[in-house]
Amino acid sequence: MNIPNLDLPRVVIIGCGFAGLKLAKTINSKHYQIVLLDKNNFHTFQPLMYQVASSGLEPDSIVYPVRKVFKGKKNFHFRMAAVQGIDTENKEILTTIGSLEYDYLVIATGAISNFFGMKNMEKYAFSMKSLVESLDLRSVILQNFEKSLNTSDLKERESLMSFVIVGAGATGVELAGALAELKKHILPKDYPDLDIRIMQIHIIEAADRVLSNMSMEASTKSKKFLKDMGINIWLNTVVRDYDGTTVSTDKNEFKTKTLIWSAGVKGAPIKGLNARLTRDNRIIVDEFNRVTGYKHIFALGDVACIESEQNGNGHAMLASVAGQQGLHLGKNLNSILKSQEMTPFHYNDRGTMATIGRNRAVVDLSFVKFGGMFAWFVWMFLHLLLLVDFRNRLIVFANWCWSYFNYDKGVRLIVRNVKRAD
Repeated sequence: MNIPNLDLPRVVIIGCGFAGLKLAKTINSKHYQIVLLDKNNFHTFQPLMYQVASSGLEPDSIVYPVRKVFKGKKNFHFRMAAVQGIDTENKEILTTIGSLEYDYLVIATGAISNFFGMKNMEKYAFSMKSLVESLDLRSVILQNFEKSLNTSDLKERESLMSFVIVGAGATGVELAGALAELKKHILPKDYPDLDIRIMQIHIIEAADRVLSNMSMEASTKSKKFLKDMGINIWLNTVVRDYDGTTVSTDKNEFKTKTLIWSAGVKGAPIKGLNARLTRDNRIIVDEFNRVTGYKHIFALGDVACIESEQNGNGHAMLASVAGQQGLHLGKNLNSILKSQEMTPFHYNDRGTMATIGRNRAVVDLSFVKFGGMFAWFVWMFLHLLLLVDFRNRLIVFANWCWSYFNYDKGVRLIVRNVKRAD
C-alpha cells in the first residue's frame, strides 16, 4: 500500500461513512498515523439518496471526495480498497491492494440490506444502500415509463407503472412521497401520451403504523400526508415472496415490475474477527465502542451494537449516532496518548424527523413534536447543515428552490440500462 512506517501509533479506519469520517477528522494526526480505507473515493450523504433515486437531486450533490475532505491533514493516508479480512493475531488487515499492520483498528463498515433469508427478494428487489443502487433505481423508474409507452398490453402497463415499497420507515415514506410528487407534477408533462392515473404507489408495512420508530403523533400525521398524496398504505401486512412480477403477502398479491426494499438492514462485519454478533449481524461492543475480547479493535455506527443500550438492541442505526460515536472515539484516542482514561459513550438524542413531500414533514424533539410546513423547513435546514461542504449545500439548496417554485425535479437521465435478474 506504500504507507510509510513512522514512530507513531497507526490507526486504521475501515469505512468512510458518518462514523469513519468524523473519527478521522477528530484524531490528532500529530500523534497518530491515520489510514482510512474505503471501496469508494467519496463520502455519501445517505439520508438524501432517495432524492437521487427519484430524480430530485443529482448524485454529485450528495457526495464529496475523501481526499478533498482531508487535504492538508498531516500523517493521513487514504487508500481505495475493499477489506477482505482481519488477522487479529498479527494485527494485520487483508485488502484487495495488499496487507497492512495496525496498532488500533476501527471498523465502520455500516450496514447492508437485510432480506431475512428471502432469496427471491434479494434477487429481484431494488434497494438504496449505496449511490450506485440509487442511480440504478432512478434508471429503472424512468425505464418503466419508456417501456409503458411501447406496450399495448394494459396489464403490462399497469405492472410497469406500479411501485411497491416494503417498509414504512423514514426511507420508505420519503421515497413514496417523492414518487407521488413525480406522479402529480412531473410525469404528466414528461409523458403526455400516458395516462399517469394508472400509476400506483403502495407501501407495505408489517407493523401497525408507519414510522414506528417515531411518536404516535408523527405516525398519525405521516399516514394522513401519505393518504392525501394518493399513496396506498397496507399495515399489518407481511411480505412472503416476490418473483419479479408478483408480490405475495399474507393477505393479498400485488402486480409490479418494481419492488423497492426498505424493510430492514443488517451490519456488515469483517471476516476474521472473532466477535459476538447480534441477530442482525452487528458487532457487540462495550460502552467505549471496543469490540468484546479485543483491546485495540473498535466498531462504530450501524455495524456496532452497545449491548447495554436500548434493552440490549443497541442504538438506532442512524447517521446522528454514527457521527457522535466517531467524534467520541476520536477524543478517547487522543486522551489515551495523554495517559487519560477513556470515557463511556452516551448518545445525545437530538430528535428524529422525516419528510413526506412538499410542505409535509414530521419532527420529534425531546421537548416538542410537530408536523407540516414548518417541520418541512426545519428538515431542509438541518439536512443542508449536515452536508460536508458549502458547495454541496449550495447545489442542494438551489435544486430545492428550483423544484419548489417551478414544480420540477432534477435532470431525469437514464444513465445506465438496468436489467432485471433472470
